[in-house]
Amino acid sequence: MAWIALKMLTGDRSKYLGLIFGVSFATLLMAQQVSIFMGIMKRTASQILDVRDADIWVMDDKVRYIDEVPGIPETDLGRVRGVPGVAWAVRMYKGQVRARLDDGNFRNVILFGLDDDTLVGGPQEMLAGRLSDLSRPDGVVIDKAGYEYMWPDEVPGLQTTGYRLGKVFEMNDRRAVLVGVCKASAPFTTLPVLYTRYSQAGWYVPRERDLMTFVLAKPQDGQDPQAVCDRIRRQTGRMALTQRQFFWKTIVYFLGSTGIPVNFGITIALGFIVGVAVAGQTFYLFTLENLKQFGALKAMGVTNPRLIGMILLQALVVGAVGYGFGIGLTALFFESTSHTTQLAGLYLYGQVMAGTGVAVLTIVALASLLSIRRVLVLEPAVVFRG
Repeated sequence: MAWIALKMLTGDRSKYLGLIFGVSFATLLMAQQVSIFMGIMKRTASQILDVRDADIWVMDDKVRYIDEVPGIPETDLGRVRGVPGVAWAVRMYKGQVRARLDDGNFRNVILFGLDDDTLVGGPQEMLAGRLSDLSRPDGVVIDKAGYEYMWPDEVPGLQTTGYRLGKVFEMNDRRAVLVGVCKASAPFTTLPVLYTRYSQAGWYVPRERDLMTFVLAKPQDGQDPQAVCDRIRRQTGRMALTQRQFFWKTIVYFLGSTGIPVNFGITIALGFIVGVAVAGQTFYLFTLENLKQFGALKAMGVTNPRLIGMILLQALVVGAVGYGFGIGLTALFFESTSHTTQLAGLYLYGQVMAGTGVAVLTIVALASLLSIRRVLVLEPAVVFRG
């Protein structure tokens, strides 16, 4: 019976390909949009994940997400260091400043001021220069995408000449010298990411009463990070979060305060609806055209459960083939765009593949329900009608 079901399915090539196209398109639309959505959400907090040498973030107690952080007094650094269970704590600055290039153009950049002695929170992978070169006068390190954004004319020659260090530009009318290029996760705003020493950042930032925005800390061995955060909160009155808590706090803010989830949700829902509509209608018409064949099988004694099994097999084959094509096209899309600055860091997530598979299974199940109903109420005598 399985062979007969497959022959019936592939007998009309145009309708068979129409079913495959409908499921493939729905798979492509859902998988692509969900992956891009997850990638963008991860970008909102990517700079938190880039800091791998500190487990605790201390900040003002009114902070909602990483890009909206007021300064806190320098005295808070000593208070955090005095909390039982804290192995060490260092200061960090993060904010946006305006850079002026040597040709007179301006670029907004994200600036990190790292602890002068330890450089905690700095990039983990350098593409040119060394992180320790920040000790040079006016030294700054920029991320790869930022380098290409600020000096686009040099992009074609990077493969042969490499990155040109020693470039001079200005921030807050202060001289900055490029001493390195690093690899960093793409931020939400796709601005260049610059790193410098904390003491140097004070010159690049417009004067404020409090420069320090974060205290990065690490608990002592054997100490529960959450317990240490609770003690910091009680003793200093500042918000203390683990890296994971701060990551999700930032993502939840963007989920609840922006239109990103709604816009992507509409597109994903449309993909699902299109898949159900196209696959359902085509599969239903396919069943109608084969009612005589199903009637003949019924007249020969084939039971309803066997006929239902044939329809479900046909639906599963369509779903599997359509899903395979759709996921393949999605993977091809991300592979072909992985080298572009705008889509760098976006890829097809394994969770998305699994979730899309469940959605496709739902689509083919809904599409087969109408067909099953027509076959169940079918009279075998239909085969004898003209």
